[in-house]
Amino acid sequence: MPDKKSIISKLEKKIKSKEVVVGIVGLGYVGLPLSVEFANSGFTIFGFDIDKNKVDTINAGKSDVDDVPDEEIKKLVYLKRIWATTNFKFLKEADCISICVPTPLNKTKDPDVSYILSAVGQVKKYLRPGHLVILESTTYPGTTQELILPLLEETGLKVGKDFFLAFSPERTDPGNQIYTVKNTPKIVGGVTPACTKLAKLFLEQTIQQVIPLSSTKAAEMVKLLENTFRSVNIGLVNEVALMCDRLKLDVWEIIEAAATKPFGFMPFYPGPGLGGHCIPIDPHYLSWKLKSLNYYARFIELAGDINSHMPEYVVERVVRALNDREKAIKGSKILVLGVSYKKDIKDIRESPALDVIRLLEDKGAAVTYQDPHVPKLALDDHQISSVRLTSAYLKKMDCVVIATDHSAYDYRWIVKNSSIVVDTRNATRNVKEYREKIVKI
Repeated sequence: MPDKKSIISKLEKKIKSKEVVVGIVGLGYVGLPLSVEFANSGFTIFGFDIDKNKVDTINAGKSDVDDVPDEEIKKLVYLKRIWATTNFKFLKEADCISICVPTPLNKTKDPDVSYILSAVGQVKKYLRPGHLVILESTTYPGTTQELILPLLEETGLKVGKDFFLAFSPERTDPGNQIYTVKNTPKIVGGVTPACTKLAKLFLEQTIQQVIPLSSTKAAEMVKLLENTFRSVNIGLVNEVALMCDRLKLDVWEIIEAAATKPFGFMPFYPGPGLGGHCIPIDPHYLSWKLKSLNYYARFIELAGDINSHMPEYVVERVVRALNDREKAIKGSKILVLGVSYKKDIKDIRESPALDVIRLLEDKGAAVTYQDPHVPKLALDDHQISSVRLTSAYLKKMDCVVIATDHSAYDYRWIVKNSSIVVDTRNATRNVKEYREKIVKI
């Protein structure tokens, strides 16, 4: 068997010359954009996914991810830079493997690492000397070292000598036109110094700035801090919104005024709740891990409680707005505008708009939705389709709820043709002439 120095030097040479084949396990919102960036940097990509439809879509030169246009995939498939498969035996052809699978929570809000374990199980089957394995999936501190490393070392290969293992959290922001995979600084921590060195070398062939940390656990903690920071601050401003409601103040006016201070304040904004795969989920990974160390993460739990109840507050505001106009919620026709979790994308994961729709339906309202990015929506036991937005349709509605502030909407026109608009995103801030129709959270 080759010695450690020869394995490292051979892999370094292949990385620098971009002769390594890159395996990406998981071709979703993280894996596909990463594949495209690596491919555009000159690497050959083998993409792996258990979803045959996804694999067939990619090989046909099409994309199912917001930030990756069809033309980009079509070009890279034609150039044979990207090839997708459901057959994991081709992992043995890869030199550098990035694992980009989902890490959801189960019903009790405990981490579900089954997708990671499944992916690592496949990597383990084909692990060989010279492999570099990088976990990108968000998880609790200690996962790489305590969960993945022992499984891979069951092969008899030794980390830092025969194969190399690191953690580098994804930092994607769907819909962000300024910060992409390429120009967003990348964090990486390896199990050994050699692991960190090789992972950094590999990543910096594509990413503009790669920041090495002391360990995989430190890198795992960085990602959780980033999203816990956002969750806690959003929880704070959502509670301020509840306070301002009782004080009969406009929370948006308060935030905008506070944001004029050039130091010591960073504006966050209230909304109908948290959505996406990261902010509603990642802090619970940290909270869960700390419970095992007999520590209760109070900020995380409190922010999670406030944020998770915002859809109920939105529905309460709808009920009050209808009551003020002598209408009951039961039987009212309500249109929800926007069901994706953030503006101008089609991603509905954990979208608070879905909870708003369910709660309104539970109260007996006749709910429809419109979203230019989401033509159909599977909601529990039934499927609904996006309606056509016309002035006649708006006039038939008893209430319109702006749940997601898509750029495609003409908010002045919407308010003009609506009876009541409950605005959860301050999307109508420039609509002054119909202010009596607008209710803001």
